[in-house]
Amino acid sequence: MAAFCGLFLLGYSCKSVCAQARPGRGFVPLFDGKTLSGWHVSSKTPHGSGGRWEVVDGAIVGRQDPPGQGGILITDKQFEDFELIIEVKPDWGIDSGIFLRSNEQGQCYQVMVDYHAGGNIGGIYGEGLPNGLHHRTYDLNERGEVVPNKALSGGEPLRFKPEDWPRVWKRDDWNRLRIRIWGNPPTITVWLNGRLITEFTDTKKRLPNRGGIALQVHAGGDTSALAVRFRDIWFRALTPPSPVPNF
Repeated sequence: MAAFCGLFLLGYSCKSVCAQARPGRGFVPLFDGKTLSGWHVSSKTPHGSGGRWEVVDGAIVGRQDPPGQGGILITDKQFEDFELIIEVKPDWGIDSGIFLRSNEQGQCYQVMVDYHAGGNIGGIYGEGLPNGLHHRTYDLNERGEVVPNKALSGGEPLRFKPEDWPRVWKRDDWNRLRIRIWGNPPTITVWLNGRLITEFTDTKKRLPNRGGIALQVHAGGDTSALAVRFRDIWFRALTPPSPVPNF
């Protein structure tokens, strides 16, 4: 596939991405809006058979393989320090996530898209990492409302009032995550629809400096009737580090 206007290093055509609004200087697309080119389903993840992945109406749609088989869709290329912008639209009840510096087994820093009772959007989880890692400032209850979680916050404050959650998260609609990972041990920063949600710095090196970016459908139970959707996926390398502008 031709490079984007001769400039994009990730190999997507101008026609396939020009309809998307580039979010800023240096960002390149990781998804062409039509195919899964540049991505593959890992055959090594312990989450199950890999899940079902397809492109529908310009979005990557992930579902379990029934009954209850999950998996990850991971980039063919690996990345080190970067910013990622991605829009998500999960069905209520699904367990998903965005994996940073992932290997084929799905060991990674996960930005949670756990859209279910007891879940969280935008927290950090050490997927498959030794000694455990779980950083979040709130949980979702059975009605999808926010309940502060100080036990797992590491001292980070909840950055919005619980009653403001309907204005932070757009239910049954597209929501934009902006994710920044830098260094090793990394600092991971997450914004949700322009609002800072999480700022986490690890205390030890748990993974190599580089890895894939992956999208997850978690195994367990049977949520195969539910879907998680991803679109407008943009990447920018951070070398050297630079301030992150508001958006």
